[in-house]
Amino acid sequence: MMRIGHGYDVHRLVEGRPLILGGVEIPFGRGLLGHSDADVVAHSVIDALLGAAALGDIGGHFPDTDERWRGADSLLLLRETMRLLRSQGWHVGNLDATVLAQRPKLAPHLLSMRRNLAEACGVDLSQVSVKATTEEGLGFTGSGEGIASHAVCLLFDGAGR
Repeated sequence: MMRIGHGYDVHRLVEGRPLILGGVEIPFGRGLLGHSDADVVAHSVIDALLGAAALGDIGGHFPDTDERWRGADSLLLLRETMRLLRSQGWHVGNLDATVLAQRPKLAPHLLSMRRNLAEACGVDLSQVSVKATTEEGLGFTGSGEGIASHAVCLLFDGAGR
């Protein structure tokens, strides 16, 4: 059996926080506001994986009301998600994430993001894609108010490999 999942996450940019995307700390004057490290790339991937397996969403597994997750490294949350998926018999076929940000330029960091996500998921680098795009100055990402990420994934059960 195969399943496809889609995830989306968005956080507001604020002063005084590091900008972490795909587990990479990116030099920038602002970071994303959130209960954890607010890594929208990792969060969208987690939601895609959980959605494909019909296991809810990131907020249900790692709620912002739980102090255990305050300031948490989102790659740790991704590793926990993968443990859950494996316990249910799921394996990742591929992941594809798109980051929507007007600034900073993300191209120099995309390979590192791919590596971090692949390692956290226990898959080969060739199974993970991360892309970035601007929105030509339109909307909240285009105006620099926040950063968003979409992710899709393919899961398969043990028999599908």
